[in-house]
Amino acid sequence: MTIQHRVLSIALLAVYAGGAFAVGPQPAPSPRKETLTIGYVKVGHLSPMMDVAEPLKACNVEVKPVEFVRYADARTALLSGSVDVSGIGPADLAIALSQGSDRIVGLSGVASSPKYLVVKKGVKLDDWADLKGKRIGIAPGSAVWFQWAATLTEKNIPYTTFTAVNIQGGGTAFVQALERGDVDAVAVWEPFESQLVAKNTAFFARKIEYSQSKAVGAELGLLAATRDALKNKPEAMKCFMWAYKSAEEKMAKDPEGFAQAYARYTGLPIEVTRESVKLIKLGGVLDLPQLQRQAKTFNTLGIIPKDVSGTVNTVWDPSLADAVMKR
Repeated sequence: MTIQHRVLSIALLAVYAGGAFAVGPQPAPSPRKETLTIGYVKVGHLSPMMDVAEPLKACNVEVKPVEFVRYADARTALLSGSVDVSGIGPADLAIALSQGSDRIVGLSGVASSPKYLVVKKGVKLDDWADLKGKRIGIAPGSAVWFQWAATLTEKNIPYTTFTAVNIQGGGTAFVQALERGDVDAVAVWEPFESQLVAKNTAFFARKIEYSQSKAVGAELGLLAATRDALKNKPEAMKCFMWAYKSAEEKMAKDPEGFAQAYARYTGLPIEVTRESVKLIKLGGVLDLPQLQRQAKTFNTLGIIPKDVSGTVNTVWDPSLADAVMKR
């Protein structure tokens, strides 16, 4: 590529990135005082959550925050109605629907990033062929595991090629397992990927990328709400979406500001979050066709008991996100 072509490409990407976010004016406040119980899942790509409470005050909405370590816990809370809105995993709509519940409604994706296997220094694991005989740390049922399993299926790589080591708990458990030598590599999420690399404990296996499968894709999560909240608190929910998208837009345009917010939100060192934000692109890429492909694949893989690809459209409604964006 010539220098001129490279400059042009960068310019076009900048124009595209700038145009991808266009948040409209603040919605009208709720006519009565409302309370939104919001799930705060402490992952970096949901950092805009930390900036929604203040603007929601101007909408006559009080925020009641509830912290979660895992998407699965946030999904359970939404299903029980103990929170109104939260971030959850991209697969959680299909999981809930397959279990007979349409109580959760997906509103918008949140971010995407490339996913590379994170390999312990000194281990030869540079390409897919090197998986044979290795110990790979995974979180069964997690959003990252769905990406990993779908990619293996599309590449016709048997799951028995390597030894899958199930690791329970949050990302810190993955960091500790790799550092102890319990596993040779991990399929984990940010910021724990960058944390391991920043500590020089591991490296990204750039040829082992698992975020581009047709079935699952690169989406890292989604915003979802209960049907009750959407029905009974429409003004508050619209204000929430506006506040979230406004914060998302601001962070997407300011990587250092994103890194600082990320550090405050998760409690991680700024040197780790600065590395992590290099991989994360804020702004959802999830859409209905992707959700349908996911649902079908999850059933094929035996992750969910039935194929809900034909009905997942009933739990996906991006109209609220569309309503707060500039036309």
